[in-house]
Amino acid sequence: MIPLYGTVASAILFLIHLLVKSLFRKSDAESKKHVGNGMEPEEGISRAERVFKLLEKHSLCYGGVVIFWYLFARMIGCLLLLGISVHNLLLSYRQGDHILDIFLHKSLSIVYLYTLVLSSTSIISHKWSKITTRHTIFLLFVSLGVYTYRDVWPLATTTETPMDIAEGKLLWVKITLLAITALLIPLVIPHQYIPVDPNDPMPIPNAELTASLLSFLLYSFLDPVIFSASKVRHLSWSQLPPLTDSNRAKYLKQTAFPHIDTFSGAKKQHLFFGLMRFYRWEYTVMALTIIAQVLFNFAPPIAINRILVYLETNGADTNIRPWFWIVLLFMGPIVTSMSNQWYLFIATQVTVLTEGLLSQLVLEHSLRIRMKAETPKAVVATPDIASVDGQSSSSSSNTTTSGGSLPSSTIKGKEKAKVEPAKKAAEVKKNGGQDNLIGKINNLITTDVSNIVDSKDFLVLFLEIPVQTVLCVVFLYKLLGWSAFIGFSVILIFIPIPGLVTKKIQSVQVKRMRKTDERVQVVTEVVNTLRMVKLFGWEQAMNERIGVKRKEELHWAWIQKVLEMSNGLINFILTSLTMPITYGTYTLIMKQQLNASIIFSSIAVFSLFGYQLHSVSYFTTTVIQGKVSLDRVNDFLRNTELLDTFSAKPQDQLIVPSLTGENDREIGFRDAVFSWSTDSEDVNLSPSLHSFKLRVNGELLFKHGCINLIIGPTGCGKTSMLMALLGEMHFMSSSADAWFNLPRSGGVAYAAQESWVQNATIRENILFGSQLDEPRYKEVIRQCALEKDLELFEAGDQTETRVTLARAIYSPAEIILLDDILAALDVHTSKQIVEDCFKGGLIKGRTIIMVTHNIALMSPIADFVVSIGLDGTVTSQSSDISIALDSDPSLAQELAEEEEKLQKAEEEIALTKKEAKADGKLIIAEEIVEGHVSWKSVKLFLSSLSGGHPIIFFTLWIAAMAFENAAPTFQLWFLGFWGSQYEQHAPSEVRVGFYLGAYSGITGIITMIFGLSSLYYALGSLRASKEIHENLVGSILSSTLRWLDETPTSRIIARCTQDIRAVEGPIARLFFVLVDLGISSLVNLSVIVLYSPVFVFPGLGVAMIGIYIGNVYLKAQMSVKREMSNAKAPVLAHLGASITGLSQLKFSSIRAYSAEDQFKTESLRRIDHYTRIARTSYNLNRWIAIRIDALGAIFTGSLAWYLVYRHSVSSANTGLSLNLAIDFCSVLLVIVRIYNDFEVQSNSLERIKSYIDIEHEPKPTEEGKPPAAWPTSGELRVEKLSARYSQTGPKVLHDISFNIRSGERVGVVGRTGSGKSSLTLALLQCILTEGNVFYDGIPTNNLNLDAVRSNITIIPQMPELLSGTLRRNLDPFEQHDDATLNAALRDAGLFSLQTENGEGRITLDTNIASSGSNLSVGQRQIIALARAIIRKSKVLILDEDYQTDAIIQKTLRNKLGTDVTVLTVAHRLQTIMDADKIMVLDNGRIIEFDSPKVLLTREDSKLKALVDESGDKAALYEIAQSA
Repeated sequence: MIPLYGTVASAILFLIHLLVKSLFRKSDAESKKHVGNGMEPEEGISRAERVFKLLEKHSLCYGGVVIFWYLFARMIGCLLLLGISVHNLLLSYRQGDHILDIFLHKSLSIVYLYTLVLSSTSIISHKWSKITTRHTIFLLFVSLGVYTYRDVWPLATTTETPMDIAEGKLLWVKITLLAITALLIPLVIPHQYIPVDPNDPMPIPNAELTASLLSFLLYSFLDPVIFSASKVRHLSWSQLPPLTDSNRAKYLKQTAFPHIDTFSGAKKQHLFFGLMRFYRWEYTVMALTIIAQVLFNFAPPIAINRILVYLETNGADTNIRPWFWIVLLFMGPIVTSMSNQWYLFIATQVTVLTEGLLSQLVLEHSLRIRMKAETPKAVVATPDIASVDGQSSSSSSNTTTSGGSLPSSTIKGKEKAKVEPAKKAAEVKKNGGQDNLIGKINNLITTDVSNIVDSKDFLVLFLEIPVQTVLCVVFLYKLLGWSAFIGFSVILIFIPIPGLVTKKIQSVQVKRMRKTDERVQVVTEVVNTLRMVKLFGWEQAMNERIGVKRKEELHWAWIQKVLEMSNGLINFILTSLTMPITYGTYTLIMKQQLNASIIFSSIAVFSLFGYQLHSVSYFTTTVIQGKVSLDRVNDFLRNTELLDTFSAKPQDQLIVPSLTGENDREIGFRDAVFSWSTDSEDVNLSPSLHSFKLRVNGELLFKHGCINLIIGPTGCGKTSMLMALLGEMHFMSSSADAWFNLPRSGGVAYAAQESWVQNATIRENILFGSQLDEPRYKEVIRQCALEKDLELFEAGDQTETRVTLARAIYSPAEIILLDDILAALDVHTSKQIVEDCFKGGLIKGRTIIMVTHNIALMSPIADFVVSIGLDGTVTSQSSDISIALDSDPSLAQELAEEEEKLQKAEEEIALTKKEAKADGKLIIAEEIVEGHVSWKSVKLFLSSLSGGHPIIFFTLWIAAMAFENAAPTFQLWFLGFWGSQYEQHAPSEVRVGFYLGAYSGITGIITMIFGLSSLYYALGSLRASKEIHENLVGSILSSTLRWLDETPTSRIIARCTQDIRAVEGPIARLFFVLVDLGISSLVNLSVIVLYSPVFVFPGLGVAMIGIYIGNVYLKAQMSVKREMSNAKAPVLAHLGASITGLSQLKFSSIRAYSAEDQFKTESLRRIDHYTRIARTSYNLNRWIAIRIDALGAIFTGSLAWYLVYRHSVSSANTGLSLNLAIDFCSVLLVIVRIYNDFEVQSNSLERIKSYIDIEHEPKPTEEGKPPAAWPTSGELRVEKLSARYSQTGPKVLHDISFNIRSGERVGVVGRTGSGKSSLTLALLQCILTEGNVFYDGIPTNNLNLDAVRSNITIIPQMPELLSGTLRRNLDPFEQHDDATLNAALRDAGLFSLQTENGEGRITLDTNIASSGSNLSVGQRQIIALARAIIRKSKVLILDEDYQTDAIIQKTLRNKLGTDVTVLTVAHRLQTIMDADKIMVLDNGRIIEFDSPKVLLTREDSKLKALVDESGDKAALYEIAQSA
């Protein structure tokens, strides 16, 4: 009757559905028309062909021919079922059966007639196909369930018979048809692809979208990927399945942002609730799969219990046949695995999608926030950078409206933006007042997003663990009575101990991470200044410094490992104690018999409980970390300060007329005041910007179609005026009609002083999303003086500055804002850009607003000049530069100095030619390794692990591991042996005390061996980490300069941080687990074969099939993992570049260009690329897992069948075999997964090995140590010196010979490419050389490199400094006292540049930012000179620069010892005309070398020709004659 009731319910629901649909029917005439047109048959074909084509087109409405024919097959099945039911009904009438039987057949006939109507409707009407199919399947499934209960279940019992057996063979035909129509067809019918956007369907749908339910459960839709990978060496990302349209970042943004982004309509609630609302369906399904998984976890214990009871009683106490429990033993793990894999399928999908969503959310919100300047309090902002230092980093901020830019930055009336206060001052102070927003954002999109997605499994903590724990208690109570509570009480009593140890581990981890941070900081600094380290010969000292930090880090790592091992032992002991205490109570106190069925089924449940116990700590930590990170992201979204554009509230705005008509084209201000923050108490701001306000009293209008200059002294706020125009500063009105305006309709371009380039080609950086116009592009390259740089591209900051300028010039923008872009350029290049670019055709008609200090160069071509005073107030605005000069005497002085520099620059010699790069990319692409990890990479780890004694180490360790795995098996056997005693003896005769004591003794031995082996391995893993780190750092420090030039520092840092972390973490742990599980599986299989010898072949077969499946899986997964790793980097790189494009005051390049949408779109594209690969990678794990689990279930089920029906073994040994079989099969999957993870992580070993096996400089030797007193003089003698940059490269120096006496000052001159820089590198042996260089009489090629370089000091044009105090930069190894350091600074001329007690005074305690970015170039050079004075080198090489030339030249003449030889690579003749000698180079050869006085008397002298061409000829001759 149940099917009939179901039919009635279905009919009622169907009628309700029809009624509702008719009430809310929408017109779909167009779609009908479309379908109708599509159904029109072609003319001129036969009737049969026409019918076939109509049928084919009709089937397309269902998703294809295959789906249609499956629906048709179901209809045929319903027809056959109806026929059988009618036949049975007629037969009942004929036989005169009971009226109830006749009614039953009538009801079934009605049911099948109804299903026939529904199934027929489903293939006739596409519109009703889905609902009729669901009703059909429901009714057929109900009918199948009824017949299963009535006729199949009795077959599993010994007391019942099928109720409908009278129907004979037709009964089994009917059940078969029901199984096919209700189960098989729904399982195998493909899914119809329905695009999420009908206007943008996938050209080729992902197989995941069209896979049948069976294919989905078995993940066989990934078979093409698996088998394609097995045929190629490397599977590229393009060969992977396309990304499903529902997973596209664009679609996810449209559907998710309304829940999580307040600017897209989300409620102002915690981010967690928005995510849960978006993922409500996913987490509902995940909860259901967890419940299913928990329930079916108990299938094996129940099945084992029932099988063993059957064997113990020979079936006397059960009416269920053993084969049912064998089927349950087989199906339980299968269903558990399917539930688990389905859970993981959804969970990993949530992981990948959430990574993309949160990354995009953080990016888009970052485009709305106000970037403020912040400088650590200890860092003194010097006058040279005060005007822009305000923007070097960022501080905390607030939130804003949507993505793109507004049409114009126009704001009128009273103050428009009233925002919520930023973080409280106390909170900021708590964070040290240095809460760097840019660092925080980068941390949000890496660490915090990772923590959030890792905590996706919070349902395990709040649902699975509680439910499974309760069920474990219930199950054990049913088996062991109240003794189970005694065992659990032991765990409850001692559970605080693991908690205390865990707390201690966390505190140790904090200390360890602090030490790791210190090491990483030192490594990063050394790598970033590695060229300087090598030139100064500091490799050994830096290596020792890193070694000290590494030793401290490893000390805490060892303590952490010991604590983790102790925690593992405590958990093991607690779990192990539970069983003997429970069994002891059950036998000694409760006086019950402990037989095999109780022992082996309870052991399985105790194992489940132990797993839950161990999981609590892990998942609690993960969830807490996730919550903290989620709170951080939520705080960033809710409490960061926004630009006025986004934070303005309608109720705060006065309704005033907007700029209309011609006025809306005005560029400028009226009665406007700007500040860098809405929070006057923001302690994060640098002192120079804390109280700074830019004020425009009255009206300031820039002129259209010409060049406007903004000038003023350093620190007055020139850059701030550009930022105010761009809307980056907070606007405050000083009158009712105050406004500022920057029309954006014609486009705005912006070039910052501090250049911003992306990780792309130079062309892509210049185009910046614009279409390529080849003639215009080439003209921009010429006007921005980039032609030579495109050939060479190693011109450093100057090139990047011109790339930034070229981007602005190339853009079609009508308004161009330039922030002192000439400051970083030499005078020759600046003049060239002024002549070619600012006077060129590409600028004509465009509005240029330019901040500049180069008044002398720019004023002749400027049409309008704005002058700003030191207080941030506009002091003048005029077309006449003289008005600005009259209002500010300091500007007039600056102009005079600039004109003098321009005159001197006429003598300047072009920069040295640099070696070309073969690639236009700013960062070289990293190649993807193909195939498996190489043996030599793994050998690197294994040899370090064993400490050079592999036989001893691995013999002892593997022997201990073998014993450790064999002992628990013996322990399990011993429990079975104990239980078997009750079968052979009376309970009173069983020596319970002996068995309990023996069991406890075995547990103690296992614990001891486990502890010793773990301790032994932990020592080896730390040794491996230490040795590999030492080898890596030593290799990098001894690398060649050429290798450093070709290798980005970011990759070197990654090897020393991420890859080393992998060695001491995942790689060491995974290798331990891999060996442990391998030995465990061998032990388990051996015992199984011992009791069932015939199963040696099935066991080996399972192992071989597992190896084959694992191998094809690994082939695919390794390729995908490598592609995934490479796909993740561009996502983070783009996000980082976007943040950097906002991060500086020189900065807001993205918003200035209105390129927000462009960056959002590019981010979505990169996220899609990563998501496509990541989802495939995670799904491949599902593919292997379900197959290995199925393989294990088949093996366990077969073994159970054999032991029950084909082999006479005691119940105890049967229980032992089944438990070991379950363990063996579960271990198989873990081995495959662990091995895969080990290979993936071992990529770090490959990367480290590749950096160990690089080209190195010669190592120091005892023979290479110089005499103790060397050098006593600065004499240099060079004989036939030749040099080249590589073994196969051309010579850059050709047989150079010269002699320089100690104490001489020698100038080195020459045109571009003459070999000046190559000579300095050759003297320091930084490039390959031939010939001899004698330094104080000793050939340098016989000396150790560190000895040579530590006794020659070079001051480069752009000196590198270390972060930290000035004291640390002058004396990094603490070898001198403060008096010596201050004397060196005084001699170098630093104190002459500052007043005794002036603000911004630099002292030994002044903090230097990374690379010295908070100091001017001149200050850095003076510090470098002071460092040279302290080193007391006998040879000093100076790459001269004009910015502090007078001070440095004075120091060189008066403060250095008379025996110090000075080589000056000259850029200006005036610098070296008083030198003792001048060396003129040309094409790598010395063409003349003598005193300037002598050279000027030679008519054929190259030096004379250069002097005669100079505009300062007379002065140069005078200097030479008086020298």
